[in-house]
Amino acid sequence: MSTSAAPSANAGIRGVLPGLMLALLLSMLDAMIVTTALPTIAGDLGGFSRLSWVITAYILTSTVSTPLWGRLSDVFSRKHLLLAAILVFTVGSVLCGIAQSMTALIVFRALQGIGAGGLMVGVMSVIGVMVAPQERGKYQGYIAALSAVATVGGPLLGGALTDHATWRWAFYLNVPIAVVAVWFVASRLDLPHNRGTGRLDYLGAALLTVASTAVVLFTTWGGTEYAWGSPTILGLIALAVVTVAATVVVERRAAQPILPPHLFRSRNFTSSLVLGFLVGIGLYGSITYLPVYQQSVQHLSATSSGLLLLPVLGGMLVASMYSGRLMSDPGRHRLILAGGGALLSVGSFLLSLMDSDTSSVVSSAYMVIFGLGLGLVFQNVMVVTQNSVELKDMGVASGTLTYFRSVGGSFGVSLFAAVFTSRLADSLDSKLSPAELAAVHSNGGRLDSDAVQSLSEATRSAYVEAVAHATQGMFRWALPFFVVALLVALFLKGGPKEAAPAPQAAPKQTEPAN
Repeated sequence: MSTSAAPSANAGIRGVLPGLMLALLLSMLDAMIVTTALPTIAGDLGGFSRLSWVITAYILTSTVSTPLWGRLSDVFSRKHLLLAAILVFTVGSVLCGIAQSMTALIVFRALQGIGAGGLMVGVMSVIGVMVAPQERGKYQGYIAALSAVATVGGPLLGGALTDHATWRWAFYLNVPIAVVAVWFVASRLDLPHNRGTGRLDYLGAALLTVASTAVVLFTTWGGTEYAWGSPTILGLIALAVVTVAATVVVERRAAQPILPPHLFRSRNFTSSLVLGFLVGIGLYGSITYLPVYQQSVQHLSATSSGLLLLPVLGGMLVASMYSGRLMSDPGRHRLILAGGGALLSVGSFLLSLMDSDTSSVVSSAYMVIFGLGLGLVFQNVMVVTQNSVELKDMGVASGTLTYFRSVGGSFGVSLFAAVFTSRLADSLDSKLSPAELAAVHSNGGRLDSDAVQSLSEATRSAYVEAVAHATQGMFRWALPFFVVALLVALFLKGGPKEAAPAPQAAPKQTEPAN
């Protein structure tokens, strides 16, 4: 493979990088910004019983659409598809802002999610094509830093806009950001592209969409909206199994498959997907319940709930920024990712030791270790994915990893919710009288700091111990996943030639550069 295009491509990325980062910020911010606004939205629009769909609709469509956007970006213009994704996301944002009913808001959030899937994949594939393999880790470090900022800043910004303006500005805010991103991409991104040839794999796309929808819904609804043994959940699981099997058969025969089977022959590519899935479990599953522990057991205020995760996100930020530069040496890929798996395992074990007497200082130290592990793996695994494929498959490879990470997140949230809820309920049932249980369950069994303090001393003590017990069990369940991540990382090929194949020359230009 030739590397002649790499130097000029690396120079070109600097001019468009601000626009790419703003495009990513749109999708990352909106995954978090509405969380603190949801109670106010429910009060304005009604439909409290469907409030969870404001989040679920976004996650569902962004997850389902990522492989499709990825495949399209490898066939058509990456620039035009990224601009289209920004447009779809912005239109969805404006429609969310003017929504007058919960049904309309959910539909428009789904449209936003479609655009978000294109933003994630579009930016990742552009970076993969324009940046030499030895430099991709540095740019993935920038993306990890942006993710940390969005994770902390999203809920805080959403709460501030809701309190001092209106929740609708959580959506309107996207418009000026999108305008600047469009200017950078339209004026500074200059990539040749191939004209699409042949027939796209519409049947494979349809099957993958159905399978993805079934997976996200049964992991989101299982144990919450419906019991795990209910006909709805069992039907979704059966649908997922059947359509996944059908997708595999169709993709093996398609001329232009949505998920090209030849990619899975690469050990590093397949291993990176497994790592992405496992780390998705860690990031989106574990940290979902850390604020519950901090508010209920350590009596910290929910007002600054986004700040409660700073130790995790701080560790993640430091590790990702530093390790991203080290990823320029392909021989270090295995060491860095294995180190991340080891730190995640240690961090998860330490977090499983937290009880009702653990101080905030000690728990924060445990969270930093956990965050360091996330930082070494979460975004760096994208470097391994992109370095395992040729430029012509960069979009679908980036989209597939993003997809597996999102599905892992859905599994993680579902699994840990089941573990946490079950252990919490068992502990409360064994410690409290029916009257005391009624006081707790009047708030759904999960209370904020003020509500906990309003309980009687005996009930408060029992509830605090129950939450600590549930948190311990959650991280004990998480530990095996991170141990497996460590083993998978050790399975990676670590030699320079295998771990970071040089990019091909820029794609042959069959149309004028866009």
